[in-house]
Amino acid sequence: MLKFAIRNLMSRPLRSLLSLVGLTVAIMGMIGLFSVAGGLNGMVADTFGRITGLVAMQPGSPIPLFSRLPAAWGAEIARVPGVRVVSPEIWTRANVIDGKVIVSPPRFLFGADIPSRLALKQGVYRNDIVAGRFLAESDRGTLNSVISRPIAEEFHKGVGDTLVVNGYDLKIVGIYYCGSLLLDVAIILDINEVRRINRFGSESVSAFYIEQSSGVSDAELTGRIQQVFKGREIQPWQPSSSRESLTTGNVLMDLLARLLSLLALPSASPGGASAGGPSTGTILKPAKTAVLPIEVRSATEWASRFKEFSADLDLFLAIMSGIGVTIAVLSIVNTMLMSVTERIIEFGILKANGWSRYDVMRLITSESAVLGLCGGVSGSLVGWGGTGVINSIWPDRIHLLATPGLLLFGVVFSTALGVLGGLYPAIWAMRMMPMDAIRRG
Repeated sequence: MLKFAIRNLMSRPLRSLLSLVGLTVAIMGMIGLFSVAGGLNGMVADTFGRITGLVAMQPGSPIPLFSRLPAAWGAEIARVPGVRVVSPEIWTRANVIDGKVIVSPPRFLFGADIPSRLALKQGVYRNDIVAGRFLAESDRGTLNSVISRPIAEEFHKGVGDTLVVNGYDLKIVGIYYCGSLLLDVAIILDINEVRRINRFGSESVSAFYIEQSSGVSDAELTGRIQQVFKGREIQPWQPSSSRESLTTGNVLMDLLARLLSLLALPSASPGGASAGGPSTGTILKPAKTAVLPIEVRSATEWASRFKEFSADLDLFLAIMSGIGVTIAVLSIVNTMLMSVTERIIEFGILKANGWSRYDVMRLITSESAVLGLCGGVSGSLVGWGGTGVINSIWPDRIHLLATPGLLLFGVVFSTALGVLGGLYPAIWAMRMMPMDAIRRG
């Protein structure tokens, strides 16, 4: 039966090819769309999986780049029971590197408090050094820096070379590589040097990275820290009036920033004035509705918030894919219906020679199933190849992930569509009486 079905399809090559192309494009589009979600989920999971500690930030701020907190709060957090290490951070944009204006992919200056950073048991960047070394105590007060491998490759730099950032000559002492688009964007150097380069106020920081003592849960420590600052007033971050817009230059990073700003944690206050820019330290202002002036976020909490958005994203992608799939199904129905109409006499003769209704139906659905299977295989392969090409062209801007499960689903789904697309023509053909079919032909 299968050989018979393939021979029938080959007898009408142009029509079969057009149906195959339509289904291939639909499955390819579905693979491409869902690989966007897969890449985003994989990137976020990998990034947050590396962050074992907590991050204290300004209420409502999506990422540390837009956050401002008083630097003096670090000492208070360090005294909270269960806190092992508190490491203040400053994040600012690197606007010009080696004479090149940086727009996309974005690059950031990460000001690290070296002593506290070295005291961490799990250092995100320190554990991912691929050349040279990480910053040491001797690098305090110097422009010695550690850069990511993508930055080193983009500007053709190595350990010992000089990288000119925002007009300052930074000496590269180490190169790291995390394999994450959200992490491999930083140029790390002493926190006080970042203050000087970007005129960042000495009384403020972007965030505090907190490593908890063993045996203390994230939720328990978060509650303790928030209890210390309960009742204080600080302006929550607001994108509508902030001097810092939600734009980093990276499509995925901007999407994540906007997502996290929409999924503001419960501790964020909806009221208050805007946050000050990096050149100002004026961040303590009366806020009538502020309840908790600090947000403490764990990687688990960030990931769970992202999953809420991911479900809606998958639904949107399914709707978009459904449009192309519907067109492909209609194409299969049209092809099989035209094929059945042209072969009315053939089916009448087959039924007159002993073929049952089931045999006729099986023949037609086999033909449509072959179209669906071939379209699924070709669409999945083209979609997988397309994601690889896109990832290779823009490795620092986007990451698409077509998993084996997604590719297998594309093949199975396409085959099922082929079978369903051939059902109506098959039912129509099997209901015809042999003499009626011969007479109509």
